[in-house]
Amino acid sequence: MEKSYSESYAAAGVDITAGYRSVELMKQYVARTMNEHCIGGLGGFGGLFELDCTGYKHPVLISGTDGVGTKLKVAMIMDKHDTIGIDCVAMCVNDVICAGAKPLVFLDYIACGRNVPEKIANIVKGVAEGCVQADCALVGGETAEHPGMMPEDEYDLAGFTVGVVDKEKILNNETMAAGDVILALPSTGVHSNGFSLVRKVFNIDADPDVLFSTPAELGGKTLGEALLAPTKIYVKPVLKVLEEVQVKGISHITGGGFYENIPRSLKKGCCARINKADVRTPALFHLMQKVGGISEHDMFNTFNMGVGMVLTVPAEQADKALEILHANGEPEAYRLGVIAEGEGVELC
Repeated sequence: MEKSYSESYAAAGVDITAGYRSVELMKQYVARTMNEHCIGGLGGFGGLFELDCTGYKHPVLISGTDGVGTKLKVAMIMDKHDTIGIDCVAMCVNDVICAGAKPLVFLDYIACGRNVPEKIANIVKGVAEGCVQADCALVGGETAEHPGMMPEDEYDLAGFTVGVVDKEKILNNETMAAGDVILALPSTGVHSNGFSLVRKVFNIDADPDVLFSTPAELGGKTLGEALLAPTKIYVKPVLKVLEEVQVKGISHITGGGFYENIPRSLKKGCCARINKADVRTPALFHLMQKVGGISEHDMFNTFNMGVGMVLTVPAEQADKALEILHANGEPEAYRLGVIAEGEGVELC
């Protein structure tokens, strides 16, 4: 690679040597995610992973892809890029565990106006941390420099994951019935959805300095710090529950909030009955609702409102499920509601 340099390409805005430098800087972070199933390292045309089917009767692969959305604008204004990669991983792996699958590998894609190796390495540092939290391997990725298509200091970030689940253990809601209990796994904040509305509420695009303000409601944190809190990754605690409890449905609460995401795991003829007073909503959401003059319905139809994931379990196994969650990184998990006859979500 030491002889690989194009003056003409550099004059057009693409410095390929910056790409090589980025890879060198990120290697230490990627190494944290490698395990005995990874073959080779960075630099190949594809990421190799040896699938161990031991213990699986009929392994099924499941894939998921997502990005971070306009939360990236907040990261750019704050010039903080080492956690946004956690969000990217979370948005993908939290989806595949809704089928009961264990994430195995992850790949990222970064498009940037100009490749600043230290910034790219910081982004990948967050991606690697997310992979460690999800217990999956970062087996590859791509950084693409796009001069003329986006400002030099901006970038976009997306990811892709592949997981595995035994066919007979793929979650389905066939046995869901009235009386089943809905459990809440708390979020760390807004996560990575609804940021177009967040930016409008706080007028961030016109007044970026508002991110450095410290609203009294946030307990000393700046608005930017509260908004950049990384999306929580629920993989390990949920997989532990799946080992011992009959989970009938899982919903990752992303864009569309309660009203769009919870019904995705419900059996036809079942509704999720939730008392709004039982939803443990952090102060940040109340602040957004007040400043933006947003209706309660729109809040629950846009944001996670403090609930990042919900699990539906039989009533007689609810306490056991909570015990497992509390012992495996979710000490604040709680009963959110019940399944009743009907359709969709009833917030009462």
